[in-house]
Amino acid sequence: MVDRSESMPTEASVRRALRRAETGRALDVDEASALLAARGDALDELLRIAGELRDAGLREAGRPGVVTFSKKVFIPLTRLCRDRCHYCTFATVPHRLPAAYLEREEVLAIAREGAAQGCKEALFTLGDRPEERWPAARRWLDERGYDSTLDYLRACAVSVLEETGLLPHLNPGVLSWSELHRLKPVAPSMGMMLETTATRLWSEPGGPHHGSPDKEPAVRLRVLDDAGRVGVPFTTGILIGIGETPAERVDAIYAIRRSMREYGHLQEVIVQNFRAKPDTAMRGMPDAELHDLAATVAVARVLLGPKARIQAPPNLIEGEYDLLLRAGIDDWGGVSPVTPDHVNPERPWPQLDELARHTARAGFTLRERLTIYPEYVRAGDPWLDPRLLPHVTALADPETGLAVEEARPVGRPWQEPEEVFGGRTDLHATIDTTGRTGDRRGDFDSVYGDWSEVAGRVSVPASGSSDPDLRAGLRLAADDPAALLTPRHADAALALFAAEGPALDELCRIADDVRRDAVGDEVTYVVNRNINFSNVCYVGCRFCAFAQRETDADAYRLSVVQVADRAEEAWAAGASEVCLQGGIDPKLPVTGYADIVRAIKARVPGMHVHAFSPMEIVTAAAKAGVPVKEWLVQLRDAGLDTIPGTAAEILDDEVRWVLTKGKLPAAAWVEVVTTAHELGIRSSSTMMYGHVDHPGQWLAHFRVLAGVQDRTGGFTEFVALPFVHTNAPIYLAGLARPGPKWRENRAVHAMARLLLYGRIANIQCSWVKLGDKGTVAMLQGGCNDLGGTLMEETISRMAGSGNGSARTEEQLQAIAAMAGRPARRRTTAYGHAGA
Repeated sequence: MVDRSESMPTEASVRRALRRAETGRALDVDEASALLAARGDALDELLRIAGELRDAGLREAGRPGVVTFSKKVFIPLTRLCRDRCHYCTFATVPHRLPAAYLEREEVLAIAREGAAQGCKEALFTLGDRPEERWPAARRWLDERGYDSTLDYLRACAVSVLEETGLLPHLNPGVLSWSELHRLKPVAPSMGMMLETTATRLWSEPGGPHHGSPDKEPAVRLRVLDDAGRVGVPFTTGILIGIGETPAERVDAIYAIRRSMREYGHLQEVIVQNFRAKPDTAMRGMPDAELHDLAATVAVARVLLGPKARIQAPPNLIEGEYDLLLRAGIDDWGGVSPVTPDHVNPERPWPQLDELARHTARAGFTLRERLTIYPEYVRAGDPWLDPRLLPHVTALADPETGLAVEEARPVGRPWQEPEEVFGGRTDLHATIDTTGRTGDRRGDFDSVYGDWSEVAGRVSVPASGSSDPDLRAGLRLAADDPAALLTPRHADAALALFAAEGPALDELCRIADDVRRDAVGDEVTYVVNRNINFSNVCYVGCRFCAFAQRETDADAYRLSVVQVADRAEEAWAAGASEVCLQGGIDPKLPVTGYADIVRAIKARVPGMHVHAFSPMEIVTAAAKAGVPVKEWLVQLRDAGLDTIPGTAAEILDDEVRWVLTKGKLPAAAWVEVVTTAHELGIRSSSTMMYGHVDHPGQWLAHFRVLAGVQDRTGGFTEFVALPFVHTNAPIYLAGLARPGPKWRENRAVHAMARLLLYGRIANIQCSWVKLGDKGTVAMLQGGCNDLGGTLMEETISRMAGSGNGSARTEEQLQAIAAMAGRPARRRTTAYGHAGA
């Protein structure tokens, strides 16, 4: 809780905070709040410190003394909004507008005029999801065939790219992880102001954001993080003077810093001062004072550091250009020679010559940038979708990443890249001989975010369990195993996960008895081949040692023909299934997934295609701009038979965001597999454990799987996947433990049998991760399936697994024999297979 009655800081506390800032010491909330009160000589000193930090950052960026701006047009796609912000004049009501939305031709007319005058950015600003509040908006979209405002926004962005060449910057408000994926291919950058983290300004009647569902700080903070997970160059900022306390203002800056450090995606931070407007509920509020704005900019610079790009809108500062430049800004934002600032229409933008003159008087050079900042232009992957690359490179200086000022936008096709293949395509074989080139990819220090920020998210579970809980758990396991999944028996279930010694032996014995009752004594396996068609991936999963940059020595892409060749080889060797998964490769065309399936079915019609994780499906559907269901129907029609339930890891977002950084949220995983099951596409289910997780999260994961199975019945099996730590980035960074303990392996497999009893009959153990002896032990503790022969296995081997990449049928049968059980070959869906 923030004390809203906080007293003004003393001169001594301001001086102390200044000394700490001067020497580069970390500031706490109280010290940063004290600096907001700096005035007179103290403010001058604060501005000097902030300005020197800014200057150091510009030197490091290779553009000393350069202050940037973007030449843009402002496209108010719709002024309708479901929110009710008390200071806003942009949002209005339907009867005050000629139409709910600008028509596509109106959008293009604005963009064309901008292109003619040398603008390079098309800033789309609009209200949040107006169709959810206003029937007129819903009706307008329906009449034109759009499901949502975001669908229409995406279509308009594509039109602007193809017809004018301007680069869209999208400000549609709150977006989900999936929606960010869907919009990323049509816009080099996006944005959303955080504004404040003061929940009371949203929750309490009379607050500036009361009655506005999209202004809840927790919701907006989630958007910031999701944009980082998706790899979107993102703009955010704070709005000062709306009733927040100094501590609340500082808290918002700290929240931005945390997200910036963890994901590296916040390309600019805007510090904007509140200006009261007539005809609003806050028309009587005093404007934020300009020295307060300057102090806030300077504190933001001190807290965010020299690399941050900090902006103040030049039309809201009453001509105090020098003051804001002294405070540490390095960007003036978007300025338009064509359109007004529709959010602040009473305050026109300065003329560009005037802005350049004021900037030069302060000792700086004004340079034009693109809507995507230079650092992200030069980096390319993973920030810039390949379909946008021609549009951006046509306007960008390749050396600086800034705009080529004399360049004029020209419409270009927005289309898929050509098929690219090559690289170390023999990795599936040579991983067992020469191995990987290095223990980590080349961008290890940047792609996973700031490890210190990640470490702060690792949860520490409560430890210990009682003997009564353990005894109760064992009794329940023997009498009613599935009841262990219910919340009232959580303590008993957690005690069983922690079992050791004789209690663990008893747990495994019970699990094996339940296995015998459920599926009998046969140990099953499938003759299959894994085909990992690309390992190029920029998602940045922190556990993954398989993913590579395009330029890394171990990177490769297979062509569609090469995938079909391997499937044909597998068929000739007796396989009935191919399992296809790859990295989230930005240069894989969205048509590539269905093309691969069709090519395999054309070459080997009888081959079962078990392909594409939920992560691959949801990102491909988003890139294609279609719902997951429609995408799955296309894959099914191409010949897809089943999907692997991988990419689940732990279906708990608390641990998921530590472990995976950018992978799909748990809810999205559930949506994909549920939709697949409803379409008749069955799947496996998985859990990867033994890293930064704990038994409470395992139990929650099993509950999620059980819930899906109760609704759809679509899971064919459950596969427990022990974390392989050796080359995993999160282990090399010192955050993860070195895989599960042997005791945990036994407990997890046994508990899978018990918790999923009556729901999922087949419990599989991974010989790749456990080795032959470990696999035998799991077969004696509840498991009935060995998985497949694989023929090639690259993912676990790249992580450091030492158990090889393939097993013959005879070797799998020998493992079953060591467990004292007969073996039987099966189909993917656990039917009987011929010899």
